[in-house]
Amino acid sequence: MPINPTRDLELPVPTPSEVEIVGPEVAASLLGVLPLAERAIWATALYAGLRYGELRALRWEAVDLDRRLIEVRESWDPREGPIEPKTRRSRRTVPMPSLLHRLLVNLLTEDDSPDASALVFRVADEEPFNAERLYRYADHYWRKASLTERLRLHQARHTYASFMIAAGVNPKALSSFMGHSSITVTFDLYGHLMPGTEAEGAALLDTFLDAEAAEGEQTARAAA
Repeated sequence: MPINPTRDLELPVPTPSEVEIVGPEVAASLLGVLPLAERAIWATALYAGLRYGELRALRWEAVDLDRRLIEVRESWDPREGPIEPKTRRSRRTVPMPSLLHRLLVNLLTEDDSPDASALVFRVADEEPFNAERLYRYADHYWRKASLTERLRLHQARHTYASFMIAAGVNPKALSSFMGHSSITVTFDLYGHLMPGTEAEGAALLDTFLDAEAAEGEQTARAAA
């Protein structure tokens, strides 16, 4: 078919009660007991928000360690292999926090001089990691460390969103970093995590109006 009828199709999004996240301390403890290769995969999901297929398709040429950016250019289909991202907005650039940057630098250092087109998280030259193996290894190390929490990649992506909201990233930027088809998807999924109670809204408006009034009085005195 010349046109994919499902392109840019918006699937039903989970209700807020279905979004599972972990806190920063839990995320750090889960990462801390993993070997470097597995830790780097989980960290890219937790601190860059890439989807499973995007993690599998990530290549070193799309990782800009100097500018601390990750370019999401491809996804990975279990049957077809590398494919275009799921929507136009899924093709995006994501900022890389320092913690993730250090892990990817270390991973690159341990890699045997990879070609720029090589997969970052691979088990062979053109074979990406798979979730089943990733979960099995991670559960083993978490159990060995007596950690009761468990994490899955969809939780890691939701957790990334919660971290960005808590850090004060505006919803439009978050929607872009997540690769959502529209900001409506972002609000539907994570609106309950965003600040905005009635009392908080009034307090923020009071602060703004008081500051504007004070600036206006100062300007008037200076003019007099």
